[in-house]
Amino acid sequence: MNNAIVRRIEKIDHQLNAVVHVPGSKSIANRALVCAALAHGESELTGVPDGDDTEAMIEGLKVLGARIERSDDKVLVRSGIDLERKEAATINARLAGTTARFLSGVCGLVQGPTLITGEPSLLSRPMNDLHQAILSLGANVEWQGEKGFLPAIISRGKTTQTTVALPASISSQFSTALLLMAPVLTDGLAVSIVGEVISQPYIDMTTKVMRSFGARVSEGISNMNVAPGGYRGTSFRVEPDASSSSYPLAASAIVGGSVEIQGLGKDSMQGDAKFAELLSRMGCDVQYTSTSIAVRRDKNKELLGIDVDMRDMSDLVPTLAAVAVYASSPTVIRGVGFIRSKESNRIDDLASELRNIGVNTTATTDGLIVNPSDVRGGSVDTHHDHRMAMAFSLIGIGSGGIDILNPSVVSKSWPGFWSMIDGL
Repeated sequence: MNNAIVRRIEKIDHQLNAVVHVPGSKSIANRALVCAALAHGESELTGVPDGDDTEAMIEGLKVLGARIERSDDKVLVRSGIDLERKEAATINARLAGTTARFLSGVCGLVQGPTLITGEPSLLSRPMNDLHQAILSLGANVEWQGEKGFLPAIISRGKTTQTTVALPASISSQFSTALLLMAPVLTDGLAVSIVGEVISQPYIDMTTKVMRSFGARVSEGISNMNVAPGGYRGTSFRVEPDASSSSYPLAASAIVGGSVEIQGLGKDSMQGDAKFAELLSRMGCDVQYTSTSIAVRRDKNKELLGIDVDMRDMSDLVPTLAAVAVYASSPTVIRGVGFIRSKESNRIDDLASELRNIGVNTTATTDGLIVNPSDVRGGSVDTHHDHRMAMAFSLIGIGSGGIDILNPSVVSKSWPGFWSMIDGL
């Protein structure tokens, strides 16, 4: 059924009572995989998810010469990438922005040329600020089409400076790419973020993962200094994915009842773990422990609309929009204009698809306004975006009669997502 062209989602009439196990965080896993592939010595990673983005990263690192073995959720990095490789190589990042961007930085450390390419929707995503930063550090970047976009050929040049300034307005993945490569540079790197930082928790995640592999990073406001010295191999556990956890937690808010996520606790390094706090503001009961998050809503207790700046958990805008449909007052989402450049245009595409099924929605310059609405059902285009598919499934279980087009797109982050929905 996962490979069906259309998947119909029907209403759930019973209250939920579920404990859900979600895959490991792809954001943490991809950062850890890069650190392990640049490290001296072997590394063992556990809890590694099986989504397309993670597989694209592993394959890309193998192309660069890393010896990597996988068994279920365990990944052994036997040896790192070959920075002195002279032969030309090609990395197909598929649809994975993290793979394309993180490995653009890594390829700036490799002597030989590497072509980085991917699927059409990835090739339309902006890369220019990162490319310019890599160029300023002495790497070579040759665009194969439009300047500032993939495909591009990247190789090591002569390092010309030890500081780089990066605009904050596009993606935290750009600054992460520079940070991940920094310990390998002869003199380290000072990274400054110009402007108001978006998705700060993702930058914090990067530095925490780097430190786990022995990197020395000092941080100030919009400034990070990375000392030279490289990484060392280690054992690393990838915690469950907080972004994926948002969907079953939101399901309990929409349908009523309770859902618990195990393995993801109050001390999570993921900013998206705070999504449950938004559900609390909307009227749900939330309980955090050191190893779990649980959300419960009595079906007789109404959901309240909220006004929220989501720049630090922007991937979850579609999830919150789905919950907002069932609130008793409007929900205003702010601070996320930059998500127009995600896998889809997550403001305009999301608003358009919501209106197609009867939801009174307005796209604003920096977000959305979602009004309580009676969903009429119908088909929803996922726009090649896993988060759109998952979010609209939530509206389906709340109202029924929602047809998700191209449902297999969820394999990007959670191949077993539809089984989870069926299990609710």
